[in-house]
Amino acid sequence: MTEIKTISPAEVTEYKDIQEKAELSLRKKFHKQIFTPFAKAINRYELVKEHDRIAVCISGGKDSMLMAKLFQELKWHNKFAFDLEFLVMDPGYNEINRQTIEDNARKLGVPITIFESTIFDAVYDIEKSPCYLCARMRRGHLYSKAKELGCNKIALGHHYDDVIETILMGMLYGGQVQTMMPKLHSTNFEGMELIRPMYLIREEDIKKWRDYNNLNFIQCACRFTETCSAVHDDGSSDSKRIEIKNLIAMLKKTNPYVEANIFKSVENVNLATIIAYKKDGEKHMFLEDYD
Repeated sequence: MTEIKTISPAEVTEYKDIQEKAELSLRKKFHKQIFTPFAKAINRYELVKEHDRIAVCISGGKDSMLMAKLFQELKWHNKFAFDLEFLVMDPGYNEINRQTIEDNARKLGVPITIFESTIFDAVYDIEKSPCYLCARMRRGHLYSKAKELGCNKIALGHHYDDVIETILMGMLYGGQVQTMMPKLHSTNFEGMELIRPMYLIREEDIKKWRDYNNLNFIQCACRFTETCSAVHDDGSSDSKRIEIKNLIAMLKKTNPYVEANIFKSVENVNLATIIAYKKDGEKHMFLEDYD
């Protein structure tokens, strides 16, 4: 059942100062650190086009709530028309987390649409890779509801740090070179696309925006790990993410460019020096073109 959450005039008045401060900080104090890379990613990777109808997927954390405000800013100032749906899926949140998401939407002036699912119940007894299954199911539900609402894209709040951590995790734990793509065509929902407009925004700057505006967002809503900081769409555990974060921080002490170099490594792939690669599911060896 879909529940439409609207912002009443009384609530707008009650939280007007909070909303205005958050929006002004994106236009002034954090414009260079946050809005500029947001707009840069959208332009560089052609994430938003005229007449798009985008489902901005809000989990309730700092990243997705900031993404919602950035999309509002973009829509108010953009040169071409596009539409937004601010979509929240409740996979089985506890009462406190559900209320926190609704309260933050009111404070920030985001007119969210909430729909419920039973994903947490469905994966509760799964012993092998419950996070991976949960993430896949969540994305499928979001695609389905977004398409039902007439959207052609869903937007997720992954940021720059997520991208470089994924690159290293793939190499060190998966034995492969890959990354989160800035946009993807859905393989299961025809005509739907996934975009990541926070792709170039640093997590540190997101935290600074949150703290400057005295905002409090949910950390992790997963009933398996109430103390974790996130459940990731690639099914990775937070312990591995933290390990990679610490590794990058250690490397940065002796190489201040390490983060940028990790990011650039998947932009500067030289196929002439690659032993093997996959394209469209088919593996190719360097011997195919070797004299």
